[in-house]
Amino acid sequence: MLVQLQYLRAVAALMVVYFHSVLQLEKVNPAVNATPFVYGETGVDIFFVLSGFVMWLTTSGRKTTPVDFARKRIRRIVPLYWLATLFSAIVALVAPSILKSTVFDLPHLLASLLFLPWANPADPTTTTPVVVPGWTLNYEMFFYFVFALLLPTREAYRLPAMFATFLAIIALCHILPATTATAFYGEPIILEFVAGAVLGWLYLQKALLPQRWAWVLLAVGFAFLLINEYLVRPEGRFYAWGIPAIFIVYSAISIDFSKLPVIGWLNYLGDASYEIYITHAFTLAFLRTVVNRIPIGLLQQPVVFVMLCLVLSSIVGAIIHEILTPRRKMRVASRPAG
Repeated sequence: MLVQLQYLRAVAALMVVYFHSVLQLEKVNPAVNATPFVYGETGVDIFFVLSGFVMWLTTSGRKTTPVDFARKRIRRIVPLYWLATLFSAIVALVAPSILKSTVFDLPHLLASLLFLPWANPADPTTTTPVVVPGWTLNYEMFFYFVFALLLPTREAYRLPAMFATFLAIIALCHILPATTATAFYGEPIILEFVAGAVLGWLYLQKALLPQRWAWVLLAVGFAFLLINEYLVRPEGRFYAWGIPAIFIVYSAISIDFSKLPVIGWLNYLGDASYEIYITHAFTLAFLRTVVNRIPIGLLQQPVVFVMLCLVLSSIVGAIIHEILTPRRKMRVASRPAG
């Protein structure tokens, strides 16, 4: 796996952890106005583009059946997510005050386990599963499902077919009567996966940016991502957040990182990024509870609290990663493995 993809995975995961950490600040220190510092939600858009890129890269030029593809993705995604979902449901049932954004509801639980969009009974205005950050996995699994169905298509026609399929899905969702499902799948954010697949095709065609310009556009992409997250609401994320995310990924894959020293800890966090992403909600809930019960003023200081959230979320994610993948070693290469 390209080492820069690992870096981006780590950065994207930590961006999301930071975003949720700042949201927790007002719950541990009501005197703090954290609104000006709420950033990082755009890490999800980087994840989506990366996902499309990796799916194209790992299937291009290979005879991969839909069943084999689905088996690999299920093995990677489902076990930890189901454990986290069932654990959250039990906590919501036994100690509902711990998880503020989750209440026990059987239909909601079943929909979450099946990766189906469902109104969260704790906040019916949101379409989120039991593990709230898992809403992104609902999109991921839907993309995997469509991608798997298109694998038998000749590779030369696969990208146009994918683009046309997702455009048709979005259009159909806007034509059909409004439901939770049509509202969810009708969001153009799903096209970020397709954009990532296009980048995968460009990478294999060696249609990359010049090194010098790639570094510049990488910095510009992150700058616009930060600015647009402040200026544009999530409803406009596809163009305002998605386009900078596309430039970030395109710039990163254009840079030859094989000539640079490997940042070991960042590479490792990229390897454990999925575990960090899934478990950080529990880590933050634990920290919030501890800080509210232990009268240590230092822990309620915004910078200290957020740093503690980032560090502990990374540690917990790394531990879970080691438990679930004990024989898996980090693979650092200048080109895709295999």
